[in-house]
Amino acid sequence: MSAGEPGSVVRRMLLGSQLRRLREARGITREAAGYSIRASESKISRMELGRVSFKTRDVEDLLTLYGITDEVERESLLSLAREANVAGWWHSYTDVLPSWFPTYVGLEGAASLIRVYEVQFVHGLLQTEEYARAVVRRGMKGASAADVERRVALRLERQKHLLAEHAPELHIVLDEAALRRPYGDRDVMRGQLQHLIEMSQRPNVRLQIMPFGFGGHSGESGAFTILSFPESDLSDVVYLEQLTSALYLDKREDVTQYEQALKELQQDSPGPDESRDLLRGLLQLS
Repeated sequence: MSAGEPGSVVRRMLLGSQLRRLREARGITREAAGYSIRASESKISRMELGRVSFKTRDVEDLLTLYGITDEVERESLLSLAREANVAGWWHSYTDVLPSWFPTYVGLEGAASLIRVYEVQFVHGLLQTEEYARAVVRRGMKGASAADVERRVALRLERQKHLLAEHAPELHIVLDEAALRRPYGDRDVMRGQLQHLIEMSQRPNVRLQIMPFGFGGHSGESGAFTILSFPESDLSDVVYLEQLTSALYLDKREDVTQYEQALKELQQDSPGPDESRDLLRGLLQLS
């Protein structure tokens, strides 16, 4: 599977949303649905959110409970369940990834629009190999050289999605702090700044810099990513990375607040052309 194809994560989300609609249409509670497959109400909730893998037997029993008897419709959903359990291309990297991150890689690879605010370092999709290596070494203290290189390889593989024929739109606001905080030596930082200038000129990339001089702004809560998908059945997802875990928010009221915060960041930051000039100025100073 290439980085540009929808991954198993998205297929699970699609199947989960369809099962939820079928259950609600029949007026069946999650508790009753769970009982029918010898599972808990919370298991049904996780299935409907696409957070767990699907057993074919469970899907068959739920479809029967929901009154789906048409063989064509049943096979369509069962086929989706089988596809949802196929490991994504990133599966081979799980030994060097935190447990919550493969889900993000799957969502990122299926997104048609990726909106980001980053403050600590340059976002992974825009990192050079040398900068990525410096970031990974800092974050994986004590890791073997081989594990560091595997993590860097994953990051470079993710970037292919941004350069593919049907690449997503990337709208990103980088805090000036991310550009002034050195990862690697002077040459690494110069190379990263030059790379940002080049990437910012791609038609699917909108890069803005939030300068120090602006002061307080709507990104005060820290970095976040909003992922949007071409499938109308899928809601937008906000990704928040923490030290030992990550949050995935898809409630409309939560997503709306983050969308508003990003909109304000975009309005308050210099536009793409002015931001590119700011990058060129930093490059001259480095």
